[in-house]
Amino acid sequence: MGEAKSGRDEEFQSFIVAVWPRLVRTAYLLAGEQYAAEDLVQSAAEKACAAWPKVRRADDPYAYVRRILVNQHARRWRRRPPELLVDAVPDAAGPEDGYARSDQRGALLAALATLPPRQREAVVLRYWEDLSDSQTAAAMGCSTGAVRSHAAKGIGRLRQVPALMGPEDRKPKDRTEIGGAV
Repeated sequence: MGEAKSGRDEEFQSFIVAVWPRLVRTAYLLAGEQYAAEDLVQSAAEKACAAWPKVRRADDPYAYVRRILVNQHARRWRRRPPELLVDAVPDAAGPEDGYARSDQRGALLAALATLPPRQREAVVLRYWEDLSDSQTAAAMGCSTGAVRSHAAKGIGRLRQVPALMGPEDRKPKDRTEIGGAV
């Protein structure tokens, strides 16, 4: 009996060690602060450990734990009002992560901080986690239509942020916009 429990503990530990960086990155994008992200991941790991037999039988254990993480984040937002999030992104991601190398990551994180929690969740899960609408809906506990709506509104707000616009987006469309004659 002790050997089986020890084997489950080792299996859980190796799983959490493998997915920890991805969970922390997702949590950081949701929460906006390193300490809050680590707290979210720790509490999700605690819940996953308690339910490990059920988690490991799931089709995708990472998706199961990510859902726990998103639920934990949603509960925290319900308990306290949103705060202004920090501008710096930790360099916890590996060199293969294009997001970590982006010159605009600070501006992007600041812009994400302005989004309401559900829009931020939808944008992070759809575009950083690269989940489908149905996977995102499952992770957020809502319909695919709600995911599409939240993601579209969130992306629309991000497109309005001047720091995220490319040079082609900043150019006036015609001379009348800058006071010139056509």
